[in-house]
Amino acid sequence: MKNITEDTVPEPFRNFKKKFTVYAPGRINLIGEHTDYNNGFVLPTAIDKTIKLHFRANHSPYTCNVYSKTYQKYLKFDLRQISRSDEEWENYILGVVNEIQKLGEYPEGFDCIIESDLPVGAGISSSAALECGVAFGLNELFHLDLSRQAIAELSRNAEHNYVGTKCGIMDQYSSILSKEGHLILLDCRNLEATYIPADFEGHKLLLLNTGVSHSLASSEYNTRRKECEEAVKFINQRYPEVASLRDVNLARLAEFKDTLPELLYTRAHYVVSENERVLKAVEAMKQKDLEQFGLLMYQSHKGLRDEYQVSCKELDFLVDLTTEYAPVKGARMMGGGFGGCTINLIEENAIEEFIKIASEAYQKEFNITPEAIVVSPEQGTYLIKN
Repeated sequence: MKNITEDTVPEPFRNFKKKFTVYAPGRINLIGEHTDYNNGFVLPTAIDKTIKLHFRANHSPYTCNVYSKTYQKYLKFDLRQISRSDEEWENYILGVVNEIQKLGEYPEGFDCIIESDLPVGAGISSSAALECGVAFGLNELFHLDLSRQAIAELSRNAEHNYVGTKCGIMDQYSSILSKEGHLILLDCRNLEATYIPADFEGHKLLLLNTGVSHSLASSEYNTRRKECEEAVKFINQRYPEVASLRDVNLARLAEFKDTLPELLYTRAHYVVSENERVLKAVEAMKQKDLEQFGLLMYQSHKGLRDEYQVSCKELDFLVDLTTEYAPVKGARMMGGGFGGCTINLIEENAIEEFIKIASEAYQKEFNITPEAIVVSPEQGTYLIKN
């Protein structure tokens, strides 16, 4: 990896003529946090903010060049010698190429320029967008004939094996398989997707980026997953058919309240409750009951804060602020936790006023101005040819 300045663009990218551009979107998740790796339900969608990846074949058998124009970083690697890097951003790319090779598909040398308008660390899955964008581009460039679902799965595997985050499938699936104007009710056990019209009737989705990204996020994510797996092992001793927390309802979980270690019970209670909230939220959306939908968002945040313990004071402050502002129907932290964004369902004509109120209060409390991002449900990864 080399640092680049504007006047030292790498030689492979001078007079660069792209073959096509891939647009890989970030994602939001309205409800259903930390349920995907427990084989549960989630309700995400891609958004109208993307990473743009400009591709061309370079007609060499093995040499690959990737230039991040946004961060002025340069990665050059050999397809015969793929290995993990000390630079985290490089592993999202190297991991995808490695997973494609594992499938018995062998891309040749390529050049790629990356530009992004996705804020890193905001919890809108810039990493999944990068993974899916690279995989989608290589699939098109070298006619690999991979399905969108296969691209989502190999991108998730790249994050497991090269980045070390044992994430679920939600981020990659929604980045590549979303439909414009819809939310995805995704069953993470069998990857069955139901597309729900996103009719917010005069309301919009507003993200408020706390501007903080606590170092706990990555390690605690894997810890939560392990805790859930331990709870499943305990329950499985009595109910062998239980393979994940998806197979447990609140009534069955209550049977273990006095025997399951308290921490594991609390973690499991959050996940099982959150799965139920996702299904209730879908019904509320179908009935256009935004009051109920918003209430479920608040309940989700409370569970993430008190039971799953992945929130932080900055996220809690922004969510608490909305409870005193009637035009916000619901709010919650979004993403892995310990920083990133809150997602707010808010009356469209109140957005500007609320951003001002929230910005002033947050600045006063933390000396940080939160970034406000209005998003809308968009299609998954796509490309435009020259």
